[in-house]
Amino acid sequence: MSKTMRAWVYERYGPPDEVLELKELETPSIADDQVLVRVRAVSVNPLDWHFITGTPRFARVSFGLREPKRNVPGADVAGVVEQVGANVTRFEPGDEVFGESVATLAEYVAVSESGLVAKPANITFEEAAAVPVAGLTALQGLRDWGELEPGDKVLINGASGGVGTYAVQVARALGASEITAVCSTRNVDIARGLGADRVIDYTREDFTRSGERYDLVFDGPANRSLSDLRSILAPGATHVLIGGPKGGWIQPIPVMVKMRLMSLFYDFTAAGGTAKRKLEDMQTLADWLEAGVITSVIDRNYKLAEVVDALTYQGSFHAQGKVVVSL
Repeated sequence: MSKTMRAWVYERYGPPDEVLELKELETPSIADDQVLVRVRAVSVNPLDWHFITGTPRFARVSFGLREPKRNVPGADVAGVVEQVGANVTRFEPGDEVFGESVATLAEYVAVSESGLVAKPANITFEEAAAVPVAGLTALQGLRDWGELEPGDKVLINGASGGVGTYAVQVARALGASEITAVCSTRNVDIARGLGADRVIDYTREDFTRSGERYDLVFDGPANRSLSDLRSILAPGATHVLIGGPKGGWIQPIPVMVKMRLMSLFYDFTAAGGTAKRKLEDMQTLADWLEAGVITSVIDRNYKLAEVVDALTYQGSFHAQGKVVVSL
């Protein structure tokens, strides 16, 4: 193992093409409860873009007010165990793993043992790396925040995005009786192939005027008015907000507040949040991947030297499924 590694680094906020540099850094050392992973694939997420650009500015309270607290981006990872800490019991060198960590856009990353699960042998590193953030958001959003029950009618707005492609499949795995996917024309076949019972092309049909009502609305874009959304919520339904308008991340907060205020006067529940790293949930996703219950939709695959292009494409909000970087 080399004492140094290549990693993408940013020391100030700004567009990826202006602030990111591919540098040589020391290979990280590991604590007793950590695993050193040789990275084979990473997927990029909207959160990476916001960390790098430092937007919205309010988020710098968490990111670092004047300069980034964290200099290497990336959260999702899949790779091969290189070393294990003294207290690690679940892995040994040579194991193929995937999970969620920090600073993953590098050749090596130190990951807490609790942040990793074994990669199923029947999927690629790229397919595994696509899962953690988006898959956990879909699972926890539908099951925990949305309290999806078998037999529920579910609508997924933004069904062709990174989270949405998993949400369609997770809703089916959790027992939804009918899944309606909302996406653009070019993504209709993708949504249908993932198991949606009905696909609405929003460029041709307004899903809020269909006359249908749903037990659960899983809302990625947050691009419709509150009155429009209320018109499709069945009595006792739940609206789960997991995203926001283009370019937004903190922007969903006012929308969520308004939805919760409205829920005081109408018979529905407003929910949402940020997915938490949970080992048992990662294992559920791994089991579903192995069994073919869910699959990763990968739009584009970049090399490590092309991370700026990967992030720029991710930031365009046109990706069909996930954007992945291979090492």
